[in-house]
Amino acid sequence: MIAIRAARRSDLEAASKLAAALVREHHAYDPLRFMCIEPLEEGYESFLSSQLDRDGVVLLVAVRCLGEDETIVGYLLGSVEDRDWSDLRDACGKIHDLYVDEGSRRTGVASQLVEEAVTRLTAMGAPRVVLMAAWRNESARTLFERLGFRPTMLEMTREAKPQA
Repeated sequence: MIAIRAARRSDLEAASKLAAALVREHHAYDPLRFMCIEPLEEGYESFLSSQLDRDGVVLLVAVRCLGEDETIVGYLLGSVEDRDWSDLRDACGKIHDLYVDEGSRRTGVASQLVEEAVTRLTAMGAPRVVLMAAWRNESARTLFERLGFRPTMLEMTREAKPQA
């Protein structure tokens, strides 16, 4: 059984391991675009700790419950964002991070995390929710489209100096 709930301080170590896997996955897609600053787990745990009690932040975990044992198998970080003129984006909810452990993928965990985040961000006043997905992560893009997200922007990157 999977339960989706707000993250607790005691969840942050496990969530930061998932976050580190997310960073490493993106870095593998494009090491010039996506940073990978080690030690990732410690850095992300510190970052998630700073987000835990902030107003307008949604930090969720997916917990697999087997009897008395609980295992964090996914996490999501979202927030309410102000209008951003440089992005031509009005105030909204934004999903920043979503990651599900490989052994729990394709079981509905990501969908549950996203739906709970949308519910919470909407309750905080967000008229819409936006997110970005790595271009090479086709399964994520497919998931988000299935959940009702539509493509609106395409980020493109060019290095200042071509790599040899």
